[in-house]
Amino acid sequence: MNYQNHEYNNPKMLSKRKELRNNSTSAESVLWNMLKRKQILGMKFRRQHSIGPYILDFYCPFIHLCIELDGHDHYTQAGDTNDSIRSDYLLRYHQIHTLHFENCDIFDSPERVKAIISDTIRELSCSPFNNGIEPKVEET
Repeated sequence: MNYQNHEYNNPKMLSKRKELRNNSTSAESVLWNMLKRKQILGMKFRRQHSIGPYILDFYCPFIHLCIELDGHDHYTQAGDTNDSIRSDYLLRYHQIHTLHFENCDIFDSPERVKAIISDTIRELSCSPFNNGIEPKVEET
């Protein structure tokens, strides 16, 4: 991590990160309740974590996973282009994989969202990049 030049959690973005945390959407609140306290396979997530010029909705530093919730403004040509540029930047320069969910997915299919996140965690945890460290087995 490059803390010297503030690639991660740039202090200049602190007030914006706090504002986003304090004014989260209802979908973000529901997803945060699923992610906080290491509830999915023992992985710790952070809310509104900045990396480079971007603020990630949710970020798991252990496996380099970003989860983004997308509202209607993301489903335009410009929104799709911006999301692609952001995801490419995160992967290319920080080896961070990005999952995108629509806000409605959180309400309509929370178990499906949780399963996709769990599967992605398992995939990324077993990659050579993460030294083959296995995630905690989830209790049912």
